[in-house]
Amino acid sequence: MRAYQVQTPNGIEDIKQVELPEPNLAADEVLVNMKACSLNFRDLLVPVGGYVRNDVRPIIPVSDGAGEIVAVGDAVKNLKAGDRVVGNFFQDWVSGPMGIAGLHSALGGSINGTLSDYFVLKAHAALPIPEQLSYEEAATLPCAAVTAWHALVSLGNLRVGDTILLLGTGGVSIIALQLSKALGANVIITSSSDEKLEWARNMGAEHTVNYRQHPDWEKEVLKITDGNGVHNVLEVGGVGTFEKSIASAKVNGIVSMIGLLTGAEGPAFNLAVIFNLLRIHGIYVGSVEMFKAMNQVITEHGIKPVIDKTFSFSESMDAYRYLAAAKHFGKVVIVNDR
Repeated sequence: MRAYQVQTPNGIEDIKQVELPEPNLAADEVLVNMKACSLNFRDLLVPVGGYVRNDVRPIIPVSDGAGEIVAVGDAVKNLKAGDRVVGNFFQDWVSGPMGIAGLHSALGGSINGTLSDYFVLKAHAALPIPEQLSYEEAATLPCAAVTAWHALVSLGNLRVGDTILLLGTGGVSIIALQLSKALGANVIITSSSDEKLEWARNMGAEHTVNYRQHPDWEKEVLKITDGNGVHNVLEVGGVGTFEKSIASAKVNGIVSMIGLLTGAEGPAFNLAVIFNLLRIHGIYVGSVEMFKAMNQVITEHGIKPVIDKTFSFSESMDAYRYLAAAKHFGKVVIVNDR
């Protein structure tokens, strides 16, 4: 089968396309013909050794994939060949708190991922694709969407009327906008592009802030909220945005720590966390249970994930480069062209 491998820590240009045998199945696994997969910022970090617990080499990259089951292990009873499935990011985080085994079961980092003609899933981590979604749309869900759900609902306990702050218009922020609106929240979203902010308003965002025009964008957030701040900030920026996110949160608010787009090293102490009784939550994707709950809402509300651009399997490196350019709105998807 065709596959891509991260073989060195030398960056995306050193990812190699290789020919590998089809993987063998354990009794509790299913073999999936990859129809589509999607890229996340994390996929730019794995090839440079910049992501925790991703020191396995060589490894097939990419966590997010959707496809059709072509074979099932002897112990698998609830799935069959022909089923359309999408895999959970963590193969061994089914429910409840994360454990150490779950941390070491991340597709495309700790274990082989989805950027190949066929990939293997634990049967308990293979979820049926919501009927209204294509393979391409379903492939956007495992990392970005489950991360957003974890932050908004599982830990954020989102309520109707809450105000959510989203940073940028990448995969996590755009699906978080869709989920927030479906669940009755108000949304403020930032971007450096007026065009992207207009798209976000057309998707339901009540307020937008261009952070190039307003470098102190946290002050704009406070103006919008009459000085109160927001209930939950989905903090995908890292060190360059963390203190501004803290300043944007309301008393007893939440800062959901998700990403590090602007870097990972910086100040770790801020008195506002104490004085405003803030909760700083680390969000590392989510469990199968969270994924199932999210899919129910996606189905009930007819949510269709936003795909910015698709590439064929043979164009996978172009997809990586496009993601690295950070011009996308929503998700970047690779489609199997065989």
